[in-house]
Amino acid sequence: MAIKSFNIDQDVYARFSGFCRENGISMSKQVETFMASQVEEEPKARADYLRKLDRLRKGKFISVNSFAKRYGLE
Repeated sequence: MAIKSFNIDQDVYARFSGFCRENGISMSKQVETFMASQVEEEPKARADYLRKLDRLRKGKFISVNSFAKRYGLE
């Protein structure tokens, strides 16, 4: 394993870091899985990545019909 550095927007990094921390997932492993899913011909990494995305999409969300109405912006 090697240490690499990337130029990433600070706000994006902070939000993704928080997202990973809140969901108990490794940020570096997520980046590695994403990169592997993009370049591997073997669909294993892509399937892994898509399975994790699907799990996150099924998370707890609030149903909002009107954002403006819910947050008093009307």
